[in-house]
Amino acid sequence: MSRQTEVVLNFKKSKGIIDPKLYGHFSEHIGGVFYDGLWVGEDSKVPNIRGFRKALVESFQKIAPPVLRWPGGCFAETYDWRDGIGPREQRPLRANWWYSHDHRLEPNAVGTHEFMDFCRMVGAEPYVAANMTSLTPLDIRNWMEYCNFPAGSTTLAKQRGENGDPEPFNVKYWGIGNENWGGGGQMTPEENIWEFKRYSTICNSLDKGQYHFIMCGANGHDVEWTRRIMKEWASSRWHEAPVWGMSVHYYCGTAGWPQDFTEDQWYQQLFQADFMRRIVDDHRAAMDEFDPERKIKLVVDEWGCWHKDGSGPSKGYNLFEQQSSMRDAMVAAMTLNLFNNRCDVVGMANVAQLCNNLHSLYLAGGEHFVETPNYHVFDMFQGHKGGRQIDTSTDALYLEREGFAPLQTLSVSASEKDGAVTLTIANLDMSQAQEVKLIPVGKKLGNKAEMITLRHDDVHACNTFEEPFAVVPSRTEIAFEKEACVTVPAAGIAALRIR
Repeated sequence: MSRQTEVVLNFKKSKGIIDPKLYGHFSEHIGGVFYDGLWVGEDSKVPNIRGFRKALVESFQKIAPPVLRWPGGCFAETYDWRDGIGPREQRPLRANWWYSHDHRLEPNAVGTHEFMDFCRMVGAEPYVAANMTSLTPLDIRNWMEYCNFPAGSTTLAKQRGENGDPEPFNVKYWGIGNENWGGGGQMTPEENIWEFKRYSTICNSLDKGQYHFIMCGANGHDVEWTRRIMKEWASSRWHEAPVWGMSVHYYCGTAGWPQDFTEDQWYQQLFQADFMRRIVDDHRAAMDEFDPERKIKLVVDEWGCWHKDGSGPSKGYNLFEQQSSMRDAMVAAMTLNLFNNRCDVVGMANVAQLCNNLHSLYLAGGEHFVETPNYHVFDMFQGHKGGRQIDTSTDALYLEREGFAPLQTLSVSASEKDGAVTLTIANLDMSQAQEVKLIPVGKKLGNKAEMITLRHDDVHACNTFEEPFAVVPSRTEIAFEKEACVTVPAAGIAALRIR
């Protein structure tokens, strides 16, 4: 059986251009994200490009990542960038932030130069998360000078050249502080903003206006944190340290195991994902009280599902590694649709994390490598990047759950670019397909479409080293007759390109 629904595409209404940075990524030095994940080393038997896993590099290139955040996360709070430069064999072995969790040491094989090389390989813009809990303002300022000053212009620029990169890295995005409400110093909002002012003032003295500084915002729905730091910002608007963005972190909590959840837990996870609407809307409303011109952008630089440990192929060795099923892919689709429809509010977003961790696009180990269903969602949604958002509405049924806002069973976003419409639809209904009638307002739709669908008969299915292609998209060409209608399968995700 299937349910009849309508989706209205109103070409007369738009929130603006969908910035590609809404499709950003995050790579922290935690567990197996880098070591035996992204990085295998130049001498590895695993095919690699200058030490980075070749299969992952080539796969990541295909989805054109706009920006990649590094090296943390919490890892940044005890990271000294000088540990990761110079001859690799001379770099120190350190106990990093996560040592108390897994007792793994940081070899510093991947440092600034390697990370920048990876960004160049895949075409991503680097977003460096610098800490303001264990380094001084001058330490971060020197890191910026090391990364960005012209070849041979200063001692640090010369040192960069001696280490293999004479030309500057041109890093624009700098996070000053990470989760300062928690592991980043247990600060109050006021303490956080005072420290941010101090650090960013010193760092901005290098080249006023060139750098985009991102300050630490709230944990989840802690709107009071946002209101308090914005109040402090508004009461003493400083000129030396402009703020480009404020970060917010939100993870969907556990609802059963990644591959062992009930129908009720399927919907519980999706209600949690939909809570991102309140995260974005309520924080922006609090920011607007003090920043009505929206000079400061909202940056959701950590998001995704956070399941219980141990479901990934490393069987718990890689900290926080988890498998991803169609339920995780559905969360990714819902979240990206939400960001598309709030492209006037969200300035950047970074899914956490890239490999062998939370909500990952990849799982890897040794010679093994697999793309998760999350990866395929990012691939399917590529057409939205840089497109003009189109207002959409649907008459799909609503679900209700105590403690949450009503949740529609269709998640939709649309955009237009280069004479084509990209329409992405996620059917949250676990048991019923939806027959979707498309109703355009202001423009006509062509009579043909390419449709990519991601689904599986078993919503618990995932891609493993043994079955790497269990959950993959299918493609088909559709010819519309009198009406533009498509069928989105139960628990399925569809992406349409319509001329």
